[in-house]
Amino acid sequence: MSSQTGLLASTIFDDLKARVETDSQTREDIAQAVQKINASNAFSTGLLTRVHSTPRAKYPELLTQVEAGIKKDIVNIKELAALASEHPYYKFNFLWNRTIENVIFSILMTGFLGGVATETSAGELGRILTPEQVSEVLQVPYNVKDRDTFHITIEEYLLAVTRLTEELSRLVTNSVTLGDAALAVQAGQVVKDLFAGFQMLNLKNDIIRKRSDAVKYHVKKVEDVIYDLSLRGLLPRAGSGADAVALDADQQ
Repeated sequence: MSSQTGLLASTIFDDLKARVETDSQTREDIAQAVQKINASNAFSTGLLTRVHSTPRAKYPELLTQVEAGIKKDIVNIKELAALASEHPYYKFNFLWNRTIENVIFSILMTGFLGGVATETSAGELGRILTPEQVSEVLQVPYNVKDRDTFHITIEEYLLAVTRLTEELSRLVTNSVTLGDAALAVQAGQVVKDLFAGFQMLNLKNDIIRKRSDAVKYHVKKVEDVIYDLSLRGLLPRAGSGADAVALDADQQ
């Protein structure tokens, strides 16, 4: 009897060993794919930081470089998607969640600056891409519930939006430094609109709730800058067009 038990135990653990080794190899393959995305996205994100010292008239040149980096992200994400879609989504998604959040942020920021035009959304300054439009850019599905396949999630999108509000609050301050009060007002309004949107959500995810709570500080930062502009009489004139102040700044 004991010999039969020992044989059964050996069979069980041989099977478990094979499964563990397979999962370990899968994690390694996915981790390597994620690292490639991190590398390409670091290029895009690094370029985007230049917006804080770049006059609006030079955005097209900057965005061309950023979009080239995003195209590399898309290629690398296709590689990850091919690997990930062979397994239950939630088994390995912890390996790429933060990376995909970073890529989505890059796309959102580029979209705000007037880049990443799509079939459903022309490139124009100040626009915020929807999750569906981000999905269109990345060429991967969004919020898939009926099957195990790689996709971007609501959580990844919302976390990227909280990062966007932080970056736009910085842009508000730096736009004023560059003499572009119109852009400061426009970016500030987007931050406030996004905060109002978060207030409408009943968030259950602790991480998203904490990150969205921080958006109120981004709003406070924006409001302080806009208030200072109003005291100094530097707000764009009503009916003058958002580009009026920016044009003056470019000519200085």
